[in-house]
Amino acid sequence: MHFELNETQTLIQQTARDFSQRRILPEAAKIDREGRFPAELIKELAELGLMGVNVPEALGGAQAGPIAYVLAMMEVARACASTAVTMSVSNMVAEIITRFGTDQQRSKYVPKLCSGEFQAGSFALSEAGAGSDPGGLRTTARRDGDSWILNGEKTWITSGDRAGVLVVWARTGSPETHAGTKGISCFLVEPGTPGFSVGKHEDKMGIRGSTTVSLLFDECRVPASALLGEENRGFRIAMVALDGGRLGIASQSIGIATAALEETVAYVKERKQFGHPIADFQAIQWQLADSRTELDAARMLTLRAAWLKENNQPFSAEASMAKVFASETAVRVCNRCVQMHGGYGFTRDYAVERHLRDCRVTTIYEGTSEVQRMVISRAALA
Repeated sequence: MHFELNETQTLIQQTARDFSQRRILPEAAKIDREGRFPAELIKELAELGLMGVNVPEALGGAQAGPIAYVLAMMEVARACASTAVTMSVSNMVAEIITRFGTDQQRSKYVPKLCSGEFQAGSFALSEAGAGSDPGGLRTTARRDGDSWILNGEKTWITSGDRAGVLVVWARTGSPETHAGTKGISCFLVEPGTPGFSVGKHEDKMGIRGSTTVSLLFDECRVPASALLGEENRGFRIAMVALDGGRLGIASQSIGIATAALEETVAYVKERKQFGHPIADFQAIQWQLADSRTELDAARMLTLRAAWLKENNQPFSAEASMAKVFASETAVRVCNRCVQMHGGYGFTRDYAVERHLRDCRVTTIYEGTSEVQRMVISRAALA
């Protein structure tokens, strides 16, 4: 891969950086404190083309590619993790509808996701008994004439109460012939559909400005045209989407940890102990050195995976490497940054406290660290 960014990638990165520092960063602490969904910021991101970075221009996207997308995600997450995760999932939904949808589905939903007419898109795969194991999925969809009827419950769904369209996975094959991940299909569900409702809002440790909810389907009737892709072939759609989604979470992790490290560098230059700035002490310097090195490595892993995707090469294992390394690096870096702030790091007077809470979930969603290691080891043993 080439390390020099092209003109489009540079423009997207700079646009995201300028907007994030000017508009998002000043509101980030308040968004976290109030648990407020950043609707107005999402709309403005859409106006800048950042809600469909890798979506064709014909469908309202920026058509800037996966590398530009991960660069933009890093910048937005550097300002506010809650805003970044909404951006990440919505971009992912727009991409999978673009790739697997019919012409009618693409034209109906994708421009609204990219323009901000929809506040968000939502990815509804996880269930209480089917998080890391999608083969345990129990939500069902049965054919009834020219409709499908969905029954079941989804959990931990990002933006499920805000989405203009939700991508929902359900079991359509018979248990006798379609066990595990076989016989799973994918549907596009709109809010307000009879039989569909939003359940519990989770009270989370971090990313508190991003809503996480359960979804309930009780004889929820959707038209036959709501089927995304082929019947009983929905698991492949989920795996393709998650590969790309892991690039988004890796980028989010890097952005959060970069902010924490930048704030800590400024702090240790000012904070004095024993008559010296604490930046003079080797104990601090080595923590900064380790954090900078690990973050640069995480960035390179993420850009490599994005380059592979952009060049239509397999990138599943590389996306998992980027995701597990970047997310676990972010936790280490943010933890060090809190430590270097001392007692102040444990208060809300300094942003590193929020960054540590926000980054913790990156090792869990879009596939836990354990799942990433499963993907990587399978590739190594193939």
